Amino acid sequence: MNETLTTILEIGLPTLVVLGATIGVLARRRRSPRAPVTTARPGVPEGATPSVEEETPPTGVQVGLPGAPAGAEEVEAPAPVEAAPVLEVPAPTTGRLSRLRERLARSGSPLGARLLAVLSRDHLAEDDWDELEETLLLADVGAGPSAELIDRLRTSVRVQGVKDPAAVRTMLRDALLALVDPSLDRSLGTAPSSSEDGGHRPAVVLVVGVNGTGKTTTVGKLARVLVADGRSVVLGAADTFRAAAADQLQTWGSRVGVPTVRAEKDGGDPAAVAFDAVRTGVRDKRDVVLVDTAGRLQNKAGLMDELGKITRVITREAPLTEVLLVLDATTGQNGLNQARVFSEVAGVTGIVLTKLDGTAKGGIVVAVQRELGVPVKLVGLGEGPDDLAPFDPEAFVDGLLQS
Repeated sequence: MNETLTTILEIGLPTLVVLGATIGVLARRRRSPRAPVTTARPGVPEGATPSVEEETPPTGVQVGLPGAPAGAEEVEAPAPVEAAPVLEVPAPTTGRLSRLRERLARSGSPLGARLLAVLSRDHLAEDDWDELEETLLLADVGAGPSAELIDRLRTSVRVQGVKDPAAVRTMLRDALLALVDPSLDRSLGTAPSSSEDGGHRPAVVLVVGVNGTGKTTTVGKLARVLVADGRSVVLGAADTFRAAAADQLQTWGSRVGVPTVRAEKDGGDPAAVAFDAVRTGVRDKRDVVLVDTAGRLQNKAGLMDELGKITRVITREAPLTEVLLVLDATTGQNGLNQARVFSEVAGVTGIVLTKLDGTAKGGIVVAVQRELGVPVKLVGLGEGPDDLAPFDPEAFVDGLLQS
């Protein structure tokens, strides 16, 4: 018994001594804290000991955001919010045609000014009448309308004996206005309707024309005209053969908050795009669907097939309310041959005459109406986004005479 107790004491006494020394060292360390390794941080009292994580952050670990509790996980900064695009507000359509006056004056040889100069002479000889007719022909009025205007002026001068400049001006204005024909219906068919079952049917406007006339740009500007008049619009990029056409049209639409329906890849079926655009207009209850078509004029048969297919598929969803032919005013009489083909194939209901500001040949308005039997409904006045105006015969004639 005594031997066993002696053995335990011999083994345990050194262990107890080591254990006691260790406890003493730890106790002294608690009473005398060591200085922190890192500098003071906001929110940590002076003399306080930062945690181990604060003193020596492990390599590769990002320190938390300022103000976050020690040991808290880093919060990912939110992605910057992109500002919503600012939509453009198109200029009102009323009064746009008044800009044509000064632009016609800059075109070099205004029609109205030359006519007035001849008619204001004291005595009109046969050579003067020949000069008047030549002026009209050079302005692309056309042979038939030119002869008609000269006969009317001759009668007025002979019967009324007009000499006063103001009276001459009035006489010429009446004669030109009669040629332009203000009685034609120039309103655009852009009012939506209802189907037999009460469903919504948007107005559908098909825009046709040859390449180079500014057709796609005109569709974009026409969208702005309709938005300015309070219409809701959807665009159909059915010109799938020109790579940039859909992008160009989509850019025009995005500026005024108008969506564009386009093919998934270049060279898609134009009729399918037109159909999807009309269906979108029906679904979203849009007022107007504008469909841009390819400007190819390879041959009459091919054009007829393509436009015929587009027309057929469109009318499955909504009736076609307007077919607008875009013509370049600077092409003059040469453009009328192409216009005839489109008119025969597509059943044109109205003309959009572009680049009218860049030519003295304002008589093309008369010629194209006489040739095709449809009215000019819109005219392009320049390159600005709002330089497309509803055609007003009286304002147009006044612009010619005051240029």
